[in-house]
Amino acid sequence: MKKIILLGIFTMCYNFTLAQNEKGSTNDAARITLATYVPQQIDMMPDAARSILANKLSQIVTQNGMGGSANSERFIITANINVISKDLTPTAPSMTAFVLEVTLHIGDGIEGTKFSSTSITVKGVGENETKAYISALKGINPKNATIQSFVENGKSKIIEYYTSKCDFIIKEAQTLVSQNKYEEAIYKLTSVPTVCKSCYDKCMDAVAPIYKKKIDRECKLKLAEATNYWSANQSVDVANQVGELLTTIDPSAACFGDVKTLSNKIAARVKELDAREWKYILKDQAQESERIKAIRDIGVAYGNGQPKTVTYNVRGWW
Repeated sequence: MKKIILLGIFTMCYNFTLAQNEKGSTNDAARITLATYVPQQIDMMPDAARSILANKLSQIVTQNGMGGSANSERFIITANINVISKDLTPTAPSMTAFVLEVTLHIGDGIEGTKFSSTSITVKGVGENETKAYISALKGINPKNATIQSFVENGKSKIIEYYTSKCDFIIKEAQTLVSQNKYEEAIYKLTSVPTVCKSCYDKCMDAVAPIYKKKIDRECKLKLAEATNYWSANQSVDVANQVGELLTTIDPSAACFGDVKTLSNKIAARVKELDAREWKYILKDQAQESERIKAIRDIGVAYGNGQPKTVTYNVRGWW
């Protein structure tokens, strides 16, 4: 009963603290973020124009409060372009004029599900086709009311995604835990933005016991390793190596009492061997804010370690 009460308090504190963070607009965890994706094949697009389109997509998500790290890379904003017309102006010298239909999409790039789409028409004139194409793309206005409505619709659909998939996300995380993939499980649960309140709350309830299992398992493994080292050679050098290992163990772990026992034995032996105090001091009991940060850091570190190249399934979007 005591463990359940403590775990409940931890979970409530976790939710409360992150809810406080949500009030700040700089917290990526509080927002839905979109990755930008420019397909390789776009109608008559010069290579020089690709960066212009990518920049415009980035401006759209930033302007609408959906910019950020986009660690998950699941939800994307992308575009396809059709050339409506290409003409030469009746001027001297003649110029190239493009009329482009730009179709924007927001969706789940992994599953290939499109959430929101809209089309706008832009025009550009330039000394050659490349400059005219770029001129037209520069006409994409992120503040355009049609674009803003399109983004809001996409955001609503992403929230609906989390609501409908929430139980599956938690089940997936629990399956990962059964495979000892704690970091991936924590990443999956902490990737749910706080704006998706219903699913976010469920995932925060689920992540606390997973974190506890993680640190308990790590404690057992590190304690066994440290004990074996020390049993094999009780020298000052080995004591220092073991000390480095013991100081990485979370004091909330179930076996931390045994860690302290081993640490005290080593400290006493070092004093006998070297007549000096052992310099290694175990971690103090973590504050709730530190523990919350540790959980979030695990998820972020796992996300940052994933491959940066993602293959998107968007062929059916245009």
